[in-house]
Amino acid sequence: MSGHNKWSTIKHKKARTDEKKGKEYTKIAKEIIIAVRAGGSDPESNSKLKLAIQNAKAINMPNENISRAIKRGAGDMDTDAIEELTYEGYAPGGVAVMLAIATDNRNRTAADIRHLFAKYNGNLGETGCVSYMFERVGLLSINRENLQMDADDLMMLALDAGADDVREDDDVIEVVTSPDNFMAVREALEAEINLDQADIVMLPNNTVDISDETLAAKVLKLIDVLEDHDDVQKVYANFNIPDEILEKIM
Repeated sequence: MSGHNKWSTIKHKKARTDEKKGKEYTKIAKEIIIAVRAGGSDPESNSKLKLAIQNAKAINMPNENISRAIKRGAGDMDTDAIEELTYEGYAPGGVAVMLAIATDNRNRTAADIRHLFAKYNGNLGETGCVSYMFERVGLLSINRENLQMDADDLMMLALDAGADDVREDDDVIEVVTSPDNFMAVREALEAEINLDQADIVMLPNNTVDISDETLAAKVLKLIDVLEDHDDVQKVYANFNIPDEILEKIM
């Protein structure tokens, strides 16, 4: 498991403040709007929308918020045009960073993101500078403490449903799929167990090991402020920080 996914899992388990919930709802609403504009308002024929709705329900987003976002995407309500972009750059220590952006003002967002990279010891790069280090996959995570079946049975269930790989560590099991097989694998697993996280992500092909506590704190600070920006939907990075250091700085 990459360190970034481990860190994300730890953060996911922490209690969310009302402010954090509000930001999550706003980001998911943008995801729903974009999905509707790209493929229509029927989730059964629009897999991107179906995934966005599932992600919304996973964070307990109210149904009225989901419906409102679908209407905005369908043009039933006034809303600004939202553009999808990808930004790439480096965090301290040469860590590769990819950002999925959804914005109604690309000039404002570009200036904001460039400022955050510079302020927190990183560098915003050119398109393509790090994207070759990542692969677009489906990723499903299960905490062992929540697993309701034997790990070997989970592996067979996932592989039979079309998963490409199952990765384990002491705390978390990750199931990796192709984007095309993601929904089928998710539905097969959800019929038997509770998933902690499930999404289409950019998974790093290799990782940068960070064993220095000070450097690790700088990397996580930049990732934190990027994730907190209203126009940043997702942050992907290829760092690997040992558990003992993560526990000290989280």
